[in-house]
Amino acid sequence: MSSNIKFPSSMTPNSESSASQQQLHWISACYFFFFAILGVLVPYLGVFFEHRGFDAQQIGFLLAILMATRIIAPNIWAMVADRTGMRGQLVKMGAACSAVTFMTFFYHGGFLYLAISLSIYTFFWNAILAQLEVITLETLGENTGGYGKIRSFGSLGYLVFVVSVGFAISQFGTEILPFVGLALFLGLLGCALSLPSTRVKVDTSQVATPLKLDAGIIWFLLSAMLLQMSAGPFYGFFVLYLKQVGYSESSAGIYVALGVLAEIVMFMFAPRLLGRYGVSALLVVSIGFTAVRWLLMAFCASSMIWLGVSQLLHAFTFGLVHAASIQFVHQRFDVRHRSKGQALYASLSFGVGGALGTWLCGFIWGDGSQAWLSWLVAAVCALLSMFAVLLIPKAREVVKQ
Repeated sequence: MSSNIKFPSSMTPNSESSASQQQLHWISACYFFFFAILGVLVPYLGVFFEHRGFDAQQIGFLLAILMATRIIAPNIWAMVADRTGMRGQLVKMGAACSAVTFMTFFYHGGFLYLAISLSIYTFFWNAILAQLEVITLETLGENTGGYGKIRSFGSLGYLVFVVSVGFAISQFGTEILPFVGLALFLGLLGCALSLPSTRVKVDTSQVATPLKLDAGIIWFLLSAMLLQMSAGPFYGFFVLYLKQVGYSESSAGIYVALGVLAEIVMFMFAPRLLGRYGVSALLVVSIGFTAVRWLLMAFCASSMIWLGVSQLLHAFTFGLVHAASIQFVHQRFDVRHRSKGQALYASLSFGVGGALGTWLCGFIWGDGSQAWLSWLVAAVCALLSMFAVLLIPKAREVVKQ
């Protein structure tokens, strides 16, 4: 599959290659800051809300908003991106608007205020990633196997800040989160502004075919949604759960970092694994390990060793699953619908699945005495996700190494 980014005719092949490499550097930096923000907000936002006086159900609802805006925002931006080809410009606008609206977190408002604040800033923030994924794969062109190396910079950003913020909270308290978050949003904006404003040009000589969802895509999207539902307790309540078991915020940050480190290593091996075993087989194995991981969280979290093992399985839960899923979407959607495909994947999995999983976990959690049950429900969701993958009709899969 060739790159769909068209450079000016005056550019030589060498200058085109140089421009692409430079663009990949800025894309890597964007991934770093985007996922560094996740490393600050996802593990510690629940603790932040608890410190501001909200109960488990309110926290679950607020965190569900973080996921729910992924249902709407990516699809709206994707329609604009596929029609105009202005993917880089949309990333810049999303980064700028999310940085400005995130400043509302500095005000100590009530439940309704924070719900509105989250809805606004995440509407812009959640629009960024799907476009960044498309830009990355189209810049790589035939070398789609290089995606893992670029994406690993995001994992590195997550790793650095999930550890450092854990220690910072232990030292200075949870109110440091808005300051760190704003600094990272500004960093993301600075890197996004450095991306070229090149329009993607699509061949319009052929009649555009409407977006069609075949049985394979439908089963894949259902699987992705169930998998993200299973991650609800991890994304919303992991640090609170470890605090309940007896760990500190800094210790929890180290365990989260261990999972991200495993994820980075997996991204390095993902291209070879995808080339050898294919997307579907790796999804089945990875989701199966995810079910095991949630069972370890339910019954063995008090053991430092088993907790460490469960975090190492993050290499499969997110690392390999995400690399395989991105390839699946890139293969099944043509250039006219590529942004829509990535947005559909993001909105149904991280959006619908993540919101439902976090919201449901808030109700199961209650006063914390039934926390283990939320992990057991998560394991059931993961098993259902694995069965959905098994129902995907076999198709020819090609991944360049």
